[in-house]
Amino acid sequence: MVSDKAIILAKKIWDYHHLNHGIEKSDCILVLGSHDLRVAERGAELYLQGWAPLLIFSGGLGNFTKGAWDEPEADKFASVAMKMGVPKDAILTENKSTNTGENILFTKELLQQKKLDLYSFILVQKPYMERRSYAVFKKHLPDKKVCVTSPQIHFDKYPNKDIPLEKVIHILVGDLQRIKLYAEKGFQIPQKIPKNIWQVYEQLIIMGYNKHLVK
Repeated sequence: MVSDKAIILAKKIWDYHHLNHGIEKSDCILVLGSHDLRVAERGAELYLQGWAPLLIFSGGLGNFTKGAWDEPEADKFASVAMKMGVPKDAILTENKSTNTGENILFTKELLQQKKLDLYSFILVQKPYMERRSYAVFKKHLPDKKVCVTSPQIHFDKYPNKDIPLEKVIHILVGDLQRIKLYAEKGFQIPQKIPKNIWQVYEQLIIMGYNKHLVK
């Protein structure tokens, strides 16, 4: 049972992870794979609204889908988009990456292979991965323009049977650790973490929300 205190603390980290970017017309929509099909739906929604002429799905089998899914994240996401009405010829897939860094690097390679010189991107990820996805993108594609978005779901409505609240909080905490740790390792550009947010992170760890931490 998740306590009211844990929910209040987790909401603070959830809000920090959001960048609140405005969406702008772009060359493509790049959707990073995950275990959450609502991310695919958000990417398809943006395409159908006319924000970009190309929809790219990136993702093989990662932490939460390896052993659980029988096809790569990008392929499953593409199927979701086509069922929503996105034409097949508007979609590119990169289905070998296993983490966020590879999502960006392998997509970069795919675009080079296709001889596509794109400048502006709408990056789509899970709500609690907006900030880290932005930091990774700008590390590997610093000269490109990017705005980041995610499924438009409030914290209270985000958990479901596949991603229950307790698991969401574990992941929120782990992703905050990665924002600091991966910047130190050079995997992404640094992001300012306010002191009060780091204190919340430490409190949640004390409360036992440590299952998604990097060892």
